[in-house]
Amino acid sequence: MIVLVPAFEPARHLLDLLRDLAREAPELSVVVVDDGSGPLYAPLFSDATRLGADVIGYADNRGKGAALKHGFAHIARHYPGQDVVCADSDGQHAVVDILRVGRAVHPGAMVLGVRAFAGRVPARSRIGNLVTRWAFRAASGVDVSDTQTGLRGYPSAALPWLCGVAGDRFEYELNLLLRAREAGWTIDEVPIATIYLAGNESSHFRPLVDSLRIYLPLLAFSASSLVAFGVDFVTLLLLNALTGNLLAAVIGARGLSSAVNFLTNRRMVFGSQRPLRATLVRYYLLVAVLLLANYGLLAWLTSFGVALAVAKVLVEVTLFVASYQVQRSFVFGRCTRPGVAVAKEPRQLVSSR
Repeated sequence: MIVLVPAFEPARHLLDLLRDLAREAPELSVVVVDDGSGPLYAPLFSDATRLGADVIGYADNRGKGAALKHGFAHIARHYPGQDVVCADSDGQHAVVDILRVGRAVHPGAMVLGVRAFAGRVPARSRIGNLVTRWAFRAASGVDVSDTQTGLRGYPSAALPWLCGVAGDRFEYELNLLLRAREAGWTIDEVPIATIYLAGNESSHFRPLVDSLRIYLPLLAFSASSLVAFGVDFVTLLLLNALTGNLLAAVIGARGLSSAVNFLTNRRMVFGSQRPLRATLVRYYLLVAVLLLANYGLLAWLTSFGVALAVAKVLVEVTLFVASYQVQRSFVFGRCTRPGVAVAKEPRQLVSSR
């Protein structure tokens, strides 16, 4: 097992972590990625090297996601076949929890060290996790207790896939969770201690800018549906006014909006690699089911005197989450799990010392 620590302008907590790891688990290798911290931090990274860490990096700051991918590529090349546990450099992860996450890693699954968010937790962390957890569950259908945890374990077979996930900054870790299920990975959780030092002052997470980066993937998933909804909404009203036939209006509107939605989702949202014919068949099976549900619910609501425009909004909101989750997992999901290989047994701990 390799411990991977991305570090940008780290405090002395990084050295404390390395000492604790050397004392409690001397058999482990630790890879530290200097994410362009600059000359001022060179002495600290030299100390990290003296403590036995394999320190790598680059000159310019690229972001946590880029640092993690740089580390994954290095580990795949220099420590082949080894599972990886990622830990933050700011002292928030206890060695006992790092080891617990490492022991829980197994083929086909990534492991998250999840915090309880109880007691004296900084407000930005508590609120940020609640909002992201809710949005993540709505987008993916998976309830992850701690979407922002930096303590994560990955099997060695996941490294090629991890290197290909989009994102160079804090959004990267959310991106890989969003992509995990469609790529065939399961997500396991291990409870860990919640540790914040000096009010979390050493964190480089910028609430406004980095939250926007994190939520961009979720917003992209929603934007396509909103565009299709707009097309569907306007077309429905026009066709209903022209024909006076609700069924014909629903079918015509859904036919046009579904074509817009399919083309947008296939390339711009999900980046599907499935053959066009396969995705078309799956997509229009879903469209048929949603069409029946859409018509049935609209007819039911309007029979009670609900205005068509109001009924349309209520129905679309109801079907939105189900439609997204089916598209993500069934229609556009990848056929295979990239980078997966049969795990090598037994899993050995490797030392660079």
